[in-house]
Amino acid sequence: MALGKILWVDDEIESLQSQILFLQNKGYEVSALTNGFDAVDFVRENYVDVVLLDETMPGITGLETIAKIKEVNQQIPIVMITKNETENLMDEAIGSQISDYLIKPVNPNQVLLSLKKIIDNKRLVAEKTTTAYQQQFRNLFMALNSSPDYNEWMELYKKLVYWELEMEKSDSPEMQEVFQTQKSEANNEFFKFVSKNYAKWIGPKSVEGPVMSHTLFKYKVMPHVEKGTPTFFLLIDNLRFDQWKAIQPIFAESFRILEEESFYAILPTATQYARNAIFSGLMPMDIEKNFPQQWKNDDEEGGKNLYEEEFFRAQLKRMKRDDVRFSYTKILNNQAGQDLVNNIHNLLVNDLNIIVYNFVDMLSHARTEMEVLKELAGDETSYRSVTRSWFEHSPLHQALKKIADKKINIVLATDHGSVRVKTPAKVIGDKQTTTNLRYKHGRNLNYEPKEVLAFRDPKEAGLPVPTVNSSYIFAKEDLFLCYPNNYNYYVNYYRNTFQHGGISLEEMIVPVIKMTTK
Repeated sequence: MALGKILWVDDEIESLQSQILFLQNKGYEVSALTNGFDAVDFVRENYVDVVLLDETMPGITGLETIAKIKEVNQQIPIVMITKNETENLMDEAIGSQISDYLIKPVNPNQVLLSLKKIIDNKRLVAEKTTTAYQQQFRNLFMALNSSPDYNEWMELYKKLVYWELEMEKSDSPEMQEVFQTQKSEANNEFFKFVSKNYAKWIGPKSVEGPVMSHTLFKYKVMPHVEKGTPTFFLLIDNLRFDQWKAIQPIFAESFRILEEESFYAILPTATQYARNAIFSGLMPMDIEKNFPQQWKNDDEEGGKNLYEEEFFRAQLKRMKRDDVRFSYTKILNNQAGQDLVNNIHNLLVNDLNIIVYNFVDMLSHARTEMEVLKELAGDETSYRSVTRSWFEHSPLHQALKKIADKKINIVLATDHGSVRVKTPAKVIGDKQTTTNLRYKHGRNLNYEPKEVLAFRDPKEAGLPVPTVNSSYIFAKEDLFLCYPNNYNYYVNYYRNTFQHGGISLEEMIVPVIKMTTK
């Protein structure tokens, strides 16, 4: 089978016979023509992988031929070959979206390299990726088994995300499977690690622990806030590290990325807990103590994230930074997004502007509610792709572009990530038990101890005690917690949806990114 079908168009084609022979010996099928008109007809009738095209021919020029070929098939890669080295011609050719540009006289290896780049690029990249991952596999495996600390876990997860994104280039299902197995092994080890250390990190005497939701502002945001340069704190909720990597190139067009770090979301990795902890600078147990009117438990009526601005004001006061002039904007729908676009310039007078953007959360919840989104975001790859497409066309992106020429700092973060759940686990509880799929609290919970991290005393996890004898459980890896009644229905309904609240690398190790204008 030929490596690829090549059409070579040149009015002096006889003089290129040795070159054509060289390509045929390398395994390419080459058709030769002497003018642009015939080339357009040929492309209309035949499948072609690449067109090699001379610029100066009688009849119609190379550039005119390109335009006509593109009308027939927009996707065909075209390599322009010319004696003419004027910059003007190069600009026009590149503007016509050619794939490569070669100057005569060309030697056979130049042409071969160009064809390899175009036709074999995907295959070569896939093969290289697979080989590189095989070499890295052992290192990752050894790192997993050398009892990593919380910093090493952040590094390890970054590497796993890197390989997950690289694997998209490899079309080897076997390697994909090996990677998935390694990732789930990592999540299993991470669960053990968190189970052993979590209470130590958040205890009142805690000295050793990662930056977490309730210390995010103290360590990662406020040190950057200075008079004279506005800082924008963007919280895009429910944004995993791999989703950040998907939108990173769009940010990089307008901003310089200075630090790409991560921090740990508190448990439960759910908006109401993690986000309130970020803005208050307190664990949920202390929020309830200091703000008994504002804190709502899962089972209570009313909005659970209505007081973020008030919580933040109190945090500034505790830090003795209440001279900081700040704004707080929450975007829950497209209209609020448009208002931000129109109003963004007015925010430049503040020292700190907090923008909470709820889109990704809507997407991941809707993902379980709407069949359309099940189609759109059925796995990690499509979830990243939807995130990228959303951000590119979002009011948030438009608003940031409007101030990209001003001197500003940006800190981008999230409240928690999400994980695609695949394995059901049975939980039995009384009527008061909460409905979340990745964590539950209630009295008399019945569960398989190996499948969850349980806190019989919620205070040990820095959590409020909703009712006497309430305990909390957090699901590990890709489990989702189901009640026995209507069990099969729920299992089928929720399997392969993105959920949060439990313990996984994807939910707990989340991005905090520092950027500035170029």
